[in-house]
Amino acid sequence: GPLKPEITITYIAVSAIFFNSGLSLKTEELTSALMHVKLHLFVQIFTLVFFPTAIWLFLQLLSITPVNEWLLKGLQTVGCMPPPVSSAVILTKAVGGNEVSFCFTSFFFSYFFQGIVITPLLLLLFLGSSSSVPFTSIFSQLFMTVVVPLIIGQIVRRYIKDWLERKKPPFGTISSCVLLMIIYTTFCDTFANPNIDLDKFSLIIIVFIIFSIQMSFMFLTFLFSIRNNSSFTPADTVAIVFCSTHKSLTLGIPMLKIVFAGYEHLSLISVPLLIYHPAQILLGSLLVPTIKSWMVSRQKAQKLTRQPKAPVKV
Repeated sequence: GPLKPEITITYIAVSAIFFNSGLSLKTEELTSALMHVKLHLFVQIFTLVFFPTAIWLFLQLLSITPVNEWLLKGLQTVGCMPPPVSSAVILTKAVGGNEVSFCFTSFFFSYFFQGIVITPLLLLLFLGSSSSVPFTSIFSQLFMTVVVPLIIGQIVRRYIKDWLERKKPPFGTISSCVLLMIIYTTFCDTFANPNIDLDKFSLIIIVFIIFSIQMSFMFLTFLFSIRNNSSFTPADTVAIVFCSTHKSLTLGIPMLKIVFAGYEHLSLISVPLLIYHPAQILLGSLLVPTIKSWMVSRQKAQKLTRQPKAPVKV
C-alpha cells in the first residue's frame, strides 16, 4: 500500500523508536543501570525460561480442545519472544517506576541476545521449522535498526541536552504513535491474506487466554518482587511487572517470517502475537493508576519506617 510498510515499518519505524530512546535516555543513568544485576537477572530468567515453559505446559492441556491448532502454535511463539523496548518503558515511566534506563538496559540486552540467538532457538525447539535461521542477516538488520539509531540519539543528545531539558519533548507520545502505525500495518498485512481460515470460537478463546496469561503473569511477578527478602524497591517492582510480561511485536513478526518462511499457516501463527501486543498496552494502561497508587503509598510507608524516632522525654 501507500504506507510502504516493508520500508517504513521494517526500518524507519523501529529505528525511530530507538533514536527517540537515545535522545530521551540520560547517558549517566544507562551506566548506573548496568549495575542493577539482580533486576536484569529476574527479567531474563522469567522471560527466557519460565514464560515459554509455562506456555508449553498449558498448551499440552489445550491441545485436546477444538481450538485451532495453528493459533495454539502461535501462542507458543508469543512465549518465545523477547520483551519489547518501547511499550513497557512507556508504561513504566507513566507509573513513575524505576527510571527508564533500568527497564531499557535490561531490554537492550534481551533484544540482542534473546532476539538474535535465543528466540530462534526456542522457536525451533518448541515448534520446529523447515528452514534455517540466517543469524548473520538478523544480526546485521538489528544492528542497523537498533544499535545505530540508539548511538546516534545519544550523540545528538550531547549537543542539544540543554534544549531537551528545557523543552521536554513528548517522547512517550512519539513512541506511542510509531507503535500504533506498526500495529496497524501488521494487522492489515495479516488479515488481508485471502487464505486465512480463522473461526470465531478459536479467536475468542485465544483473546481470553491472552488476557488471562497477562493478568496471571503480572500478578505472579508482582508477588515475587515484593517478597521481604527480594530487596527490590517499589520502583523496581513496577519495572519488573511490565518488563517481564510484555512481548515484542516489532521483532516478533519479522522473526516469524524468517523462521517459518513458506509455512502455509504463517498468518494464523502470527495472530496471537498481533493480539498480545495491543492487549498488553491496553491492560497496562488500565492498570497504571492502580499500580501508581500502590507504588506511592509503599514508598511513603518505607520513608516513615526509615525516619529516626524522636527521643522520649523523661
